[in-house]
Amino acid sequence: MNSAIDDLTLHAWLDGELPALRHAEVEAWLQANPEDAARVRLWVADRELLRARLSGVLDEPVPAALAQLLWRKAPVGAGWRRWAAALAVFALGGALGAGLMWRAQAPAAALAAAEPAWVRRAAVAHAVYVPEVRHPVEVAAKEEQHLSGWLTKRLDVPVKVFDLRAQGFELVGGRLLPDAAGPSAQLMYQAAAVAGASAADAKPLRVTVYLRKPDGATPAAFRYERQGELGLFYWVEGATAQGGPCGYALVGALPREQLLALAEAIYQQGATPTR
Repeated sequence: MNSAIDDLTLHAWLDGELPALRHAEVEAWLQANPEDAARVRLWVADRELLRARLSGVLDEPVPAALAQLLWRKAPVGAGWRRWAAALAVFALGGALGAGLMWRAQAPAAALAAAEPAWVRRAAVAHAVYVPEVRHPVEVAAKEEQHLSGWLTKRLDVPVKVFDLRAQGFELVGGRLLPDAAGPSAQLMYQAAAVAGASAADAKPLRVTVYLRKPDGATPAAFRYERQGELGLFYWVEGATAQGGPCGYALVGALPREQLLALAEAIYQQGATPTR
């Protein structure tokens, strides 16, 4: 595809409103154009942040006083016009709210059915290694430079060891993992307050970043899944001079808003490995 994709089409793709063929064309465009993919990713991040902050308000019941006002028997005479106008405003607000919720939820529902298999493996790897006390990683954080270079070479995708200290997490280390079509990697971080905790201390709060060459159907923009107590953000970075593209899955038992902040920090630091 040679012609640029306009924002209206990108929004339609994000909302799941394009025909299958056009959807695939836009997906290919985003894979080949990381700047557009980055803009779409930020749109998704904004949407997820709003949903995280406003979901409680959306679930609140209609105030009793308002419900009584709307469903009270209409007064006779000219007063019926005021009642009808109030009912129209209420109905319009409900329709708009339902429309907005549908636009926000439909893409997520459609994506859940098409969740890449490697994202499920990311959740499994997280569950297996996060509880480990003595051997949670193969290469410890003190060998950060070696870890980045080793994983980049083995995966043939750029692996950077991200700095998440501003978000309250410190690197534990990383490991090489098997995957269905080749190697994958896992980076592990834990809450800085317990980064030096011993086995006798409280269970550390950990998140993992799973990296591999992405499946062809993996979306370029941020996507969110919930699997029990675990939240997952996953996305694809386009090819760079160092290799790629690379698929990322961030996994952790954290609220969606906090996990999103970590995902944004990872994305903003880019995919160029430190050597």
